[in-house]
Amino acid sequence: MAGLGTGGPRTGGPREVDGEDLDVLVVGAGLSGIGAACRLRQRLPGRRLAVLEARDAIGGTWDLFRYPGIRSDSDMFTLGYPFRPWTGGRTLADGTSIRRYVQDTARESGVAQLVRFGHRVVRAAWSSAEARWRVHVERGPQREAVVFTCRFLFCCTGYYRYDAGHAPRFAGRDDFAGPVVHPQHWPADLDVRGRRVVVVGSGATAVTLVPALADLGAHVTMLQRSPGYVLSLGSRDRTAERLQRLLPIRAAIAAVRWRNVATSAALYRLSRRRPELVKRFVRRKAVQQLPVGFDVDTHFAPRYQPWDQRMCFAADGDLFRALRSGRAEVVTAGIDRLTAAGVRLDTGAELPADVVVTATGLELLLLGGVALEVDGVPVDPAGTVVHKGAMLSGVPNLALTIGYTNASWTLKADLVAEHVCRLLRHMDRRGHDVVTPLAPPEPATEPLIDLRAGYVLRALDRLPRQGRRAPWRLHQNYPRDLLLLRHGRLGDGLVFSRRPPARGAPAPARPPAASARQVPPVLRQL
Repeated sequence: MAGLGTGGPRTGGPREVDGEDLDVLVVGAGLSGIGAACRLRQRLPGRRLAVLEARDAIGGTWDLFRYPGIRSDSDMFTLGYPFRPWTGGRTLADGTSIRRYVQDTARESGVAQLVRFGHRVVRAAWSSAEARWRVHVERGPQREAVVFTCRFLFCCTGYYRYDAGHAPRFAGRDDFAGPVVHPQHWPADLDVRGRRVVVVGSGATAVTLVPALADLGAHVTMLQRSPGYVLSLGSRDRTAERLQRLLPIRAAIAAVRWRNVATSAALYRLSRRRPELVKRFVRRKAVQQLPVGFDVDTHFAPRYQPWDQRMCFAADGDLFRALRSGRAEVVTAGIDRLTAAGVRLDTGAELPADVVVTATGLELLLLGGVALEVDGVPVDPAGTVVHKGAMLSGVPNLALTIGYTNASWTLKADLVAEHVCRLLRHMDRRGHDVVTPLAPPEPATEPLIDLRAGYVLRALDRLPRQGRRAPWRLHQNYPRDLLLLRHGRLGDGLVFSRRPPARGAPAPARPPAASARQVPPVLRQL
């Protein structure tokens, strides 16, 4: 590969070391990246594949977040991989169990040996002449400059910054005598027993943290500027348990999976079409679980419509139980400043606090912050349109994973992984080297993520757009995406091309096929 990995020094920069030359390079070893590598390894056997992970562990979000009570807010039958069904006892699983599930999947499938830890991708440059990505990586604590090359780049990096969450700079921060903690970086040695903890926020993280901290012996105040929608959801699925006793495990899990897909889709559609009905339903459920005389309309009646932001689920109603017990309370007000002893509100009142937790959300970061270039021209993601929720217009041989906002992340992530496998097999059959989405002729004005949450609104000017119709429209609808990504026409909106071989170069060899014995058992049923 002349010109793609010379290993020679560059003027004004560090010496770059040659990395591997690959067919597919996956970035990220979290839930999405491990799932993608499993799909690729089984459906495209013999391809040269590696997974680059900036951190030192498999698990992504589920390894990074270690705050008390961390758990899924989607049911595990849809958050789990379809090729390795979740068989744990809890529908809303704790973070440790999910991390172990992802790591076990990687190990049993043989994908764990493909992960290169401590490899942070900083830049990726596409060469049309070579039909290859040149991927610039910082390796290890010394940030050694390494260059990988690959035919196809698959970014499974999620959509938020791993090194920092959103933490507003409150006035008086230096006056406060106690620690101010963001859940994304929870101190392992933080003891909250007998301490007064103010959790700032009303989203899924706050709803999870408040009852968990109360159970650890803290007195907790959930301080929210405005309320969110909270519904109770049982942590165990009795129907699923009965089906698993009556049916083969894969059939039982498939049935539960489709039931949960249908239920969540129905709630989302109803929220959009009959928002007042859903508002009344959520309020009635809250009244049933809160103490008599509780001011429901102040603390649990949002000003926005259902699913303008993600709905929060309280496992077995634990948040409401903590409020009934008196170990937790909710205050709805703005923050004026922090003081030495607590939090002063914009009402003039002051909340005493020994610890302040800023459950104030994420900072969005597309592609893990990787800077893209195509033939020397920088790519601004905000100037692109997303094709089938998986590729960027004008960017060849690249896919990215962005899961659903109204359902389990993995439902969409697995469809994208299947789609990439299908696309690469099509290219192999037809002898194509390059696939590039071309932007639709009509203007793309819709935001990529259809939520009004603060973390989304803060990043709208940095995100790609979506078009008015398929394949440029994101439906947030699993059955429709199943048809589009698994069975839809591959050529819609795409241009396939070949790279002319260099003069005198031999024809490229096809990757060897693999026998069933070469495929780990966990992957044989994909």
